[in-house]
Amino acid sequence: MKIHLTSVFVDDQAKALRFYTEILGFVKKHDVPVGEKDRWLTVVSPDEPGGTELLLEPAGHPAVKPYRSMLVTDGIPLAQFAVDDVTAEYERLSGLGVRFTQEPLEMGPVTTAVFDDTCGNLIQIATAPQ
Repeated sequence: MKIHLTSVFVDDQAKALRFYTEILGFVKKHDVPVGEKDRWLTVVSPDEPGGTELLLEPAGHPAVKPYRSMLVTDGIPLAQFAVDDVTAEYERLSGLGVRFTQEPLEMGPVTTAVFDDTCGNLIQIATAPQ
């Protein structure tokens, strides 16, 4: 068993696609119309095009808004992405205008930072020394 797909709820799929590709550096894998306005829209790491897909899922279900709102209020990231160097990625993303809610923080062997993905979610980046 392995993880093939996971998702983040987004307010606007087109805006999310721009952020996740142009700012974060993921690449679009699937873009299939679903219904009148939604899409099956996934992105992947350019380093692993056959790897785990991230579904940019429409946030239309009534449970999504309170769920995400409470996570954001409590500062809890919805997802975590691995990076080689949290500080370098923090500096790169900050330079592109990304708003961080947690600057790089060393917690034992792990360094993390948390940013707002502009689509309703907090996302954590993390790296562990090898």
